[in-house]
Amino acid sequence: QVQLVESGGGLVQAGGSLTLSCAASTRAATINTMAWYRQAPGKQRELIATISRVGVTSVVDSVKGRFTISRDNAKNTVYLQMNSLKSADTAVYYCNAVHIFGMEYWGKGTLVTVSS
Repeated sequence: QVQLVESGGGLVQAGGSLTLSCAASTRAATINTMAWYRQAPGKQRELIATISRVGVTSVVDSVKGRFTISRDNAKNTVYLQMNSLKSADTAVYYCNAVHIFGMEYWGKGTLVTVSS
């Protein structure tokens, strides 16, 4: 199995920035697509951004221009750079990875709280 460990969450002021990290226990070559999801209080979990093994990215409109997903295969880590944060971004952020063999894995989540 693959273990995903998120880090970097915390409390940040509106307009500020935060970078989340997700480290995979397996080598990056075995991971196809990685993604970030989030679940705000009282809401369903939603997809935020994806990145393929070769670096093709996709970001949802609600965070486009503010959030950037990247991947460092040498470190087996995916990142989510979040800028211009607003209160609506407050959520638990989850890392997701799809193995090249089709298995899907989830991290335990890291809480991001944006205060006004």
